[in-house]
Amino acid sequence: MNLASQVHVLVALLTCLVLLCKAQERDYIVKEEQQENVRIGNLRKDLDLNLDPNIRLSSPLQFKPVYKTGDVPLVRVEANTGEIFTTNHRIDREKLCSGIFTEKRCYYEIEVAVLPDEIFRLVKIRFLIEDVNDNAPLFQSTVINISIPENTAINTRYPVPSAFDPDVGINGIQHYELVKSVSEFGLDIIETPEGDKWPQLIVQQNLDREQKDTFVMKIKVEDGGNPPKSSTAILQVTISDVNDNRPIFRDSELEVSVPENAPMGTSVAQLHATDADLGSNAQVHFSFSNQISSSTKRHFAINSSTGLITVKQPLDREVTPVHKLIVLASDGSSTPSRATVIVNVTDVNDNVPSIDTRYIINLVNGTVLLSENAPLNTKIALITVTDKDADLYGKVACYTDHDVPFRLKPVFNDQFLLETAAPLDYETTREYAIKIVASDRGTPPLNTSAMVLIKIKDENDNAPIFPQPEFQLSIPENNDPLMQLIKISATDADSGHNAEIIYTLGPDAPDGFNIDRRSGILSVGKRLDREKQERYSFTVIARDNGSAPLQSNVTVRLIVQDLNDNSPAFTHPEYNFYVPENLPLYGTVGLITVTDTDAGDNAVITLSILNGKDNFIIDPQTGVIKPNITFDREQQSSYTFMVKAVDGGQPPSSSYAKVTINVVDVNDNRPVFVIPSSNYSYDLVRTTTSPGSVVTRVFAIDNDTGMNAELQYSIISNIIITSRVSPRGLFSIDKTTGNITLQEKIVLADQGLHRLVVKVKDLGQPESLHAIALVHLFVNDTVSNSTFIQEQLRKSMETPLDRNIGDNEITPQANGYVIVVIAIIAGTMTVILVIFVTALVRCRQTPRHKVVQKGKQSGEWVSPNQENRQIKKKKKRKKRSPKSLLLNFVTIDESKPEDPTHEHVNGTLDLPVELEEQTMGKYNWATTPTTFKPDSPDLAKHYKSASPQPTFQIKPETPVAPKKHHVIQELPLDNTFVVGCDSLSKCSSTSSDPYSVSECGCQGGFKAAGQIATRQEMALKPPHYGTLCGTGTARSHRIKINL
Repeated sequence: MNLASQVHVLVALLTCLVLLCKAQERDYIVKEEQQENVRIGNLRKDLDLNLDPNIRLSSPLQFKPVYKTGDVPLVRVEANTGEIFTTNHRIDREKLCSGIFTEKRCYYEIEVAVLPDEIFRLVKIRFLIEDVNDNAPLFQSTVINISIPENTAINTRYPVPSAFDPDVGINGIQHYELVKSVSEFGLDIIETPEGDKWPQLIVQQNLDREQKDTFVMKIKVEDGGNPPKSSTAILQVTISDVNDNRPIFRDSELEVSVPENAPMGTSVAQLHATDADLGSNAQVHFSFSNQISSSTKRHFAINSSTGLITVKQPLDREVTPVHKLIVLASDGSSTPSRATVIVNVTDVNDNVPSIDTRYIINLVNGTVLLSENAPLNTKIALITVTDKDADLYGKVACYTDHDVPFRLKPVFNDQFLLETAAPLDYETTREYAIKIVASDRGTPPLNTSAMVLIKIKDENDNAPIFPQPEFQLSIPENNDPLMQLIKISATDADSGHNAEIIYTLGPDAPDGFNIDRRSGILSVGKRLDREKQERYSFTVIARDNGSAPLQSNVTVRLIVQDLNDNSPAFTHPEYNFYVPENLPLYGTVGLITVTDTDAGDNAVITLSILNGKDNFIIDPQTGVIKPNITFDREQQSSYTFMVKAVDGGQPPSSSYAKVTINVVDVNDNRPVFVIPSSNYSYDLVRTTTSPGSVVTRVFAIDNDTGMNAELQYSIISNIIITSRVSPRGLFSIDKTTGNITLQEKIVLADQGLHRLVVKVKDLGQPESLHAIALVHLFVNDTVSNSTFIQEQLRKSMETPLDRNIGDNEITPQANGYVIVVIAIIAGTMTVILVIFVTALVRCRQTPRHKVVQKGKQSGEWVSPNQENRQIKKKKKRKKRSPKSLLLNFVTIDESKPEDPTHEHVNGTLDLPVELEEQTMGKYNWATTPTTFKPDSPDLAKHYKSASPQPTFQIKPETPVAPKKHHVIQELPLDNTFVVGCDSLSKCSSTSSDPYSVSECGCQGGFKAAGQIATRQEMALKPPHYGTLCGTGTARSHRIKINL
């Protein structure tokens, strides 16, 4: 053995030691010939197999013997408990260990696999077979012939052929004796170093062939069993003639070696023997003793004359490595000489390794069935390789011949576990033919192979797969029932039942859809209506037929195509619209809503008016109705016509609806006071009047209708003129009847003239209109001095309406009212006419001039846009109250500061105000609405904010002073006037917002909005608004209005 081979063997031994960590051995002693089910031991207890509770087992603990193919099991291992019992096949030591005569060397071995894989270990069990006395010793022949010379001396010994007992130990041959012996012979037993007992016949007396040449005895052999077993044979002794000398071997013991492949006739040994006798007594005859085995006699031959031992038959070291030859050399005398020849058969590499496969997994028709889900290191079989050769010739390497997901794991010397080394996949490889090769280390090496067939058992590890993530399809609505839509198919990489696919609808599938479980044909069992549902989205489930079924889903999206099966539908069969009578031409009357549950062109609707086309138009797409006439509720209060809706389907569908347009009244008239008839009137309230008494009443009328004509009264201000203090809520007014009632008992402090500012408003929408009247109550016992009362009335008219009393929106109206009253008292018609004519002249001249002077401050009144004077009536005039025209003289004083260069400007304006409220509402003020916003600009507020004085200074008009610029202008009904700057281009009388106050763009200019209210005979008018702009450098101005 060279160094490389030694290293290789050392590495192999170390590898085996490392891998033996999970291999164990256990020895038991068992007697042969035991009955069935005799308990031998408990493998679980003897191995001390305590399971770790933290290890989770895939299956219960199991003990599985691994037998060789064709072996008859002599022991049985309980799979669950590990107890070992004998089987019905009795253990026969002599048969099991034939040729083994040493008791301790007779073993019976099996391997037991401890399962499952989580605690796997391989246990080698060796059973030491104890011998029992089940065999009697037997002689080779029933008659034993011995020839003894007659001159044999006393105590000469002659060997007697030994008996044979296959039992060993105490059960073997223990005793020989002569039965029916004679006195001439005795029997002695010699024990060899090997423990064999040889019987010898002892000559006890002198023999004389001539007296008796034959002696017949019986020899008995007995073993040491309990009870002992024995047998007998006939011992026949023949007395022969004398030969004094025996042959003598040169070498009484000889040991030789012969290769096992020695051919027949090969010389093994040459024996030499000499005899001192002469003649025939010196002729030596060589032979084998009958004590050698028959097998040895078959393999060797000896030349009886020469003593040459040769090979008679081929040798086999693996069967009998050592042959013991006992050669007898006889010269014809009675006692031959003995020589022992030990023949060692040397090994040659003449044996192919053998492979023994013991399957841990049961075979089915010679094939291992292994699940594709088998975990790594799953044990399949125990592979045992042997080689009968010795030394290196008997060292065997074991491997698989190609790359497979399996490996051979060494556990004992020359034993390997075949186990899985990689995951298995039935869909990739369904079966394996593993070629296991065993090769020795001879030169050349000999090898053998064995096939292990493994079929992979399919497991349901593949879910069905759809060819696409979703199916999209469409069908027209109103389809036939049971219509087939599509065939849905999926594939499964598994096989058998695991590849059988069953199709079902998911839980989200709507009613009416069905799918064939086998073919996957999707059908719909009802008529679909796109108008109820246009799109369907649901899942189809493909489930395989495995024991643990797998499934996958696919989405089906179905679009229902539209058919023109629905006519246009109006939201109402009849439409009633209410429009105000002042709705402008082509204003929006209302909207006709039509729907069509169809889609696409089938839902494109065109609207048209069948009758009434002269009065109204309709947008064919939007359904907006507009008038091409102006409404007058007094002429016609309603209009009725039919509207037709046609869709774009083929053929088209249509429907009709009735439309009624009702003309409703608008709140375009302010309330007008009838009582009191004049703001200068008064009523006497005696001091003895009881609280709760009606002291007077107010009454107003409104030319509108409905809610626009419903009125409510309220007192917004109450002051005692004589003391200029606010009373303690002495009077109250009924908001519905207008009755003014005394609330508390009159005391001395309450006497005097009380001025009550009474407001009446309608309930019109979207904004109410109102009017204000002054009610004077003289609290006294009598009216003795009418002059005093008239003086108090004059003071009442001069006293401005307190803005802090009542609603804020009333304060500017009260101030305007006082101005009007003072103007009526102080003004005269003649002066008004003169100023009016003068103002007209100046307004016409001013726009033609530009005054540009540095250091000189001047201001001119510029005439407003004359177009605003044009009045367009919207309808015929209703019955209205008589109107009166009052001319107001307004003088605007621009008081200069201490600067002597500042000129004083004094102007008088003629303000014609039309008291007819209805007429004023008829004017078109460049899209100005018929009612004012509550937050519209207030001229009185502008006057007060622009003036350094807290209130207006109202005084009678004086002659026009020099250096005053007089502008007399009849104001338009929109009450908007503008004072120009350097040129007319810098200011404009028009405004995009009718509620805004126009402003001049002049540097240093100012604006002030004032309110002038004229008094009708029976009521106060609401305020009108305008804009006042002045030119000049930035400085404070004082504005006085002299009436």
